[in-house]
Amino acid sequence: MNIGLKNTLAAALLSLGLAGGAQAAGVSDTEIVLGTHLDLSGPVAAGMPSIRNGMQMRLDEANEAGGVHGRKFRIVVEDNGSQPQMAVRAMDKLIRSDEVFAVVNPFGSATNAAVVKRSVDAGVVYFAPWGASAIIRKSSGDSPLLFTVTPNYDTIMNTGVAWMLDTYKPKKVGYIYQEGPLGALMGAGVKKALTAKNMSYAAEAGYKAGDIDFSSQVARMKAADVDMIVIATITRETVGIMAEVKKLGWNNVKVLTGTPGRTGIVLQLGKDTVEGLYGVGVWNLYTEQDGPPAIKTWFATYKKKYSNEPDENALLAYHYTDMFIKSVQAVGRDLTADKLVKQLQGASFESPMFYDKVSFQGGHLMPEAVEIDQVQKGKWTAVSKTLR
Repeated sequence: MNIGLKNTLAAALLSLGLAGGAQAAGVSDTEIVLGTHLDLSGPVAAGMPSIRNGMQMRLDEANEAGGVHGRKFRIVVEDNGSQPQMAVRAMDKLIRSDEVFAVVNPFGSATNAAVVKRSVDAGVVYFAPWGASAIIRKSSGDSPLLFTVTPNYDTIMNTGVAWMLDTYKPKKVGYIYQEGPLGALMGAGVKKALTAKNMSYAAEAGYKAGDIDFSSQVARMKAADVDMIVIATITRETVGIMAEVKKLGWNNVKVLTGTPGRTGIVLQLGKDTVEGLYGVGVWNLYTEQDGPPAIKTWFATYKKKYSNEPDENALLAYHYTDMFIKSVQAVGRDLTADKLVKQLQGASFESPMFYDKVSFQGGHLMPEAVEIDQVQKGKWTAVSKTLR
């Protein structure tokens, strides 16, 4: 039987709830094959070792303990370059050549949106994509095989911007955004918060993924005399925009980045440039100096194993992978996509990374909680309580 026909039949059986008795793709007597696609060569490549290593660290722990029900995990990592067409090629390889059982921790809003339907149509579980959850869910046809973990950018940006408006009372707000799903979804939340205050954008400016010059976008904000800029950015763009703000000596404007820009690697790369930056947080941030004992031990173990500095992205990838492994363990020896889906739908999870105990509701990790942080003396510091 050719691979395409095999995957089509697997998807049909799953949709009928009959896959429980079939041998799952990517599952043998001794091995469970997983896949992921990350930006290994594009604009966010600097942050990918954290995700890749955090995930691998948890898989190695499971394997060193004997695996799960006698099976060891093997993961295949492909490059999406933050480009949808590269992600399509990567996903086709993972499905057709590697025959993966599940895709875990894939990165990017546009890249995940471009390929999630391919995965679920082939009967492959799609777990913990890093990107705009609402858009990825829509792209999948709201498949039960998809489990999203990133809080919805529209709802959390609405909460975060509303808090900033109530607390600091800016009179003019500008928006700099990455064109595509990230900027569109964040923008929906920003607009909702502004509309509630009878406000609208004083200025808007977009940029394309991969851009490195943000002088014109920041100049547009300056010309509009805004006193708060909301930026839909990831790593390099966050640092680049703050560098332009500092270059202008513009010290009386507040800059708020969304969750993808509120990271430890932004501090490492930006240093003094990002001092004063605000960020919308949806999980606890730790360093090797603070946090509960288990987190300090984790940092020490990571540093012995890998060369890059551990950050919260590595921790998140580790804990998302832990959730996946524990769910596979709970299913038992007879592992199928259908049984794993049922297990994930009924489970709850606790982690020092999360503000609350979480569970999948409609395939999305809930509840969504928000905290506003600011970079103070080189460290993300909470300036709000947890907003639930």
